Amino acid sequence: MADRLKIALAQTNPTMGDIPGNLARLRAARMEAAAKGADLVVASEMVITGYPTEDLVLKPMFLDAAQAAIEELARDTADGGPGMIVGGPSRSDPEAKPPLFGKVLNSAYILDGGKVLTLRSKYDLPNYGVFDDKRVFGAGPLPGPVNYRGVRLGVMICEDMWTPEVSECLEESGAEILIVINGSPYELDKTEERIQLAVQRVTETGLPIIYVNQVGGQDE
Repeated sequence: MADRLKIALAQTNPTMGDIPGNLARLRAARMEAAAKGADLVVASEMVITGYPTEDLVLKPMFLDAAQAAIEELARDTADGGPGMIVGGPSRSDPEAKPPLFGKVLNSAYILDGGKVLTLRSKYDLPNYGVFDDKRVFGAGPLPGPVNYRGVRLGVMICEDMWTPEVSECLEESGAEILIVINGSPYELDKTEERIQLAVQRVTETGLPIIYVNQVGGQDE
């Protein structure tokens, strides 16, 4: 493991569907983090599009715009500054034709050196309350760690932290730190429950955990 990895958490308050605006906010957050010496900037779940996306994420033009924005953000990392982990949609089958139900993944993109290094996709899809992930998205495979500048990162997305399966898989395959990106809505007393779950995952795996949630309002 590298001796030091300075990580900045970016809570940028994305606006649902405003991909250019969300990209601009991420760029500003990265510049601020770079000025403070960060090696990595971690943003929230589906931050490039806003979340929850519902059926917008099934539209090919919307997916193309999100992908183009992520690639643009990736090119920014060629400047030698911090890399990024950002949430956004990905296609499980680039050749798939509409309807795209189950053919789009809720993913975390790892950006560094001017390109998309790799991505990890949400394994455990919620289907209760305000969440519609299981109807819209396909589930990703159990993830392995990502080697980022000599540190093996275990990247998880929101619901993946609520059961031990994903974190244990990451620990067993060599992750050195768990990073969880989230788009969890506000609910009374939910913060304490999230903290308890994070403590459980740390206790089970022996790994430190970083948790970043989305902020702001997303409503009709």
